[in-house]
Amino acid sequence: MSFIQLIILAIIQGLAELLPVSSSAHVVVAEKLMGLDPSAPEMTLILVMLHTGTMLAVILYFWNDWRKTYFESAAALKSFLWHLILATALTGIIGEAIIKLIEKTLFRNVPHAEVEDLFSHLELIAPALACAGVLIIVAGLRRKHEDPNDVHATKRLTTAQAGLIGIVQGFCLPFRGFSRSGATISTGMLAGVSKFRAETFSFALAVVLTPIVVGREVLRLFHAQAGGVAAGVGFSLVGAVFAFLAGLLALRWLSRWLESGRWHYFGIYCLIAAIAVFVLHRMGY
Repeated sequence: MSFIQLIILAIIQGLAELLPVSSSAHVVVAEKLMGLDPSAPEMTLILVMLHTGTMLAVILYFWNDWRKTYFESAAALKSFLWHLILATALTGIIGEAIIKLIEKTLFRNVPHAEVEDLFSHLELIAPALACAGVLIIVAGLRRKHEDPNDVHATKRLTTAQAGLIGIVQGFCLPFRGFSRSGATISTGMLAGVSKFRAETFSFALAVVLTPIVVGREVLRLFHAQAGGVAAGVGFSLVGAVFAFLAGLLALRWLSRWLESGRWHYFGIYCLIAAIAVFVLHRMGY
């Protein structure tokens, strides 16, 4: 991969990761259009390192909201940490179960096959994008007229709601195209969580999940080509910086549309993107 290609992917990642439109789907399509292999270990590592850049953007953007909402008292912090642990644990259980199921069924006769081998299949990304789009549209239209200043916006997340969000996040791990932020925020909204709470909790989960995924991909690269880990990480860090800057711009866009009742527009975009991805698949990409 050239430096220019890395920067292009970083900007796409930064803009799309923090919008509910599946950054991984956009990056995979961009990689294929540039003649790169999205399923290669070094490519999946770059993708995850770009996620690290956007994670830092999330921390910077939401820190004040988290501090005021979740760190206001010992009780609020305890509840927040419990919900984070619960949701993340359920994500890991569901995600790993699906990954193992895929590897033991679809790849049962393929030596050393991994779920990442599916990441280059546009015929799988298209329906995942469509599913995310439908979920976002339903949630957006149901909560379109919610007043962001309503008293319910300060109501705390329940254990059941946090668990449900964690379960849905688990389905996002193995399927490129099923937007993590879109799925978790929409699930929270449909479960009765305020838009503000759904957004801040969803991105808090992203901060917890990203280091775990980064570690998984570093190990995968190490097993594939032990000598390329340091070089791969160093090269990817450059892209992470650009992803960070683009991510800050994307977060302002997301918050503005979520609060103003335009969340469903992201779902419409996902449906259009799903059609475009399917057309690219039919064209041989």
